[in-house]
Amino acid sequence: MSAGAKSSVFVSQYIRNLRGGSQPILVQASDGQHYVVKFTNNLQGANLPFNESIGNELYRACGLVVPSWKPLFVSDTFLDQNQDCWIQTPEGRLRPNSGPCFGSRFLGGEGIRLLEILPGNSFKRIRNLQSFWLAWLIDICSQHADNRQAIFQEDAKGRLNAFFVDHGHMFGGPKGELAPRFQASHYLDFRIYHHVCSKHLLDFQKIAGSLNVEKLWRQIQELPDDWKTTSALNRFTLCLDRLSTPSLVQNILDTMVDAQQKVHGCGDNNPQSERKPPISLLCPCIQTARLEQSLVERGYSRIACR
Repeated sequence: MSAGAKSSVFVSQYIRNLRGGSQPILVQASDGQHYVVKFTNNLQGANLPFNESIGNELYRACGLVVPSWKPLFVSDTFLDQNQDCWIQTPEGRLRPNSGPCFGSRFLGGEGIRLLEILPGNSFKRIRNLQSFWLAWLIDICSQHADNRQAIFQEDAKGRLNAFFVDHGHMFGGPKGELAPRFQASHYLDFRIYHHVCSKHLLDFQKIAGSLNVEKLWRQIQELPDDWKTTSALNRFTLCLDRLSTPSLVQNILDTMVDAQQKVHGCGDNNPQSERKPPISLLCPCIQTARLEQSLVERGYSRIACR
């Protein structure tokens, strides 16, 4: 369910705590489905519910695979009866806030195999492998301050579908105060970016330039009021500015490909491949002193589609 859908679904059963700095929990809701829940007064920052929900919607708008989500109502009665789900702090347990919380649909279930970490030789089994490049582009533009997280769901034929999860550190982090370097948000195992071609890169540019911005803002309007912090809204606006600036998107893609070539040792002798990321890489609507040539002119067709 998207951000624009009103929900009266409430948390009905606590199942267990989950790993992670935001201290999520696994629950069953009144619609019979299981969800990963993150509380609004988590210790990481007040922007986390906004980042999770709108980060999810931004990814979905770009055609990336994400779990469905919805606001779930957490009652005082539920919290009083399930104190094991309270937030752990150095001073002791902290009672979560009641009211709407972020709920991401749990991807597991009977007969479903989920993988969090893959060996490098399994990357070829990922059906949407090129999506990791687009995700990295979006994360750079949104100033995602943590490594990109993904869960891999295996089908009956052994193929893997990557679901992008954990968007709480997008838009400058849970407190909206960070300005990470461009490599901060890539998937931890850089081997997953081994192949890309000019067609995919041009497709990514088209996706960034054709976002339905009005729809995203309508979805934001339907969020609970206390999720819409000033810093989160400002950082989201800057993200849209970056994605809507073609020269900046091209520059970011150039830098991503250069980083990939250096890691995998497949760069050519062109001295441009040794350049450092431009200083203005993450500055919205600011042209660099020397923008790089277009993707086609720089010869990215030499990177074969595999």
